[in-house]
Amino acid sequence: MIKKERHVLVVFPHPDDEAFGVSGTIASYREMGVPVTYACLTLGEMGRNFGNPPFANRETLPQIRKGELQKACEAMGFDDLRMMGLRDKTIEFEDDEKMIQLMTNLIEETNPSLIISFYPGLSVHPDHDASARAVVRAVRRIAENERPNLYTIAFANNTVEILGEPDVIHDVSAVSDKKIATLNAHASQTVWMMKEMEKKLAAQDPDALKWLNTERFYTYNWQKDFE
Repeated sequence: MIKKERHVLVVFPHPDDEAFGVSGTIASYREMGVPVTYACLTLGEMGRNFGNPPFANRETLPQIRKGELQKACEAMGFDDLRMMGLRDKTIEFEDDEKMIQLMTNLIEETNPSLIISFYPGLSVHPDHDASARAVVRAVRRIAENERPNLYTIAFANNTVEILGEPDVIHDVSAVSDKKIATLNAHASQTVWMMKEMEKKLAAQDPDALKWLNTERFYTYNWQKDFE
């Protein structure tokens, strides 16, 4: 069962980060009437997928991905999208205090009861880890009894070895159509993957059905802090 929240703040570095593991959860919250704010730090302008034949180049890709991101938010059912204006593949080089303040400002403005982001050190991409560190450091500065819950996504190969199994599992089967629509909205990055996924879903592949119908998170454990 998905617990109702006061306000959910989602923080990821790239357009489509939300689509894979959180879009069903976001759509579920919206159907419950919970406000959702999504802070997307970059426009994924350094993405390598230009299509074959090419549908974009380095100059046009950011606007394509911006439009896809807006369509994805429409598919999930909300419009509080914050495009934060950082540059893809450079977040790890941003000043730590600048990043913490960016997150602090978002938290103070939106006053979320729940934040969703990546788990620092266990989310594979340097931008993922850097944005996650900023979120964790900002939340850590909040008095313990006032902190919002922090749900994190981790998918490094050694995740289970370090963290165990996810402790939050959301059944999002009721909004699976919205999850599919969100992924399809990011067509520049997902079109070939979705063609394969649709074949697997049509064949009732158990792993594909599990991916579609459940989303898994780790509640950030401040007693096992990454620093």
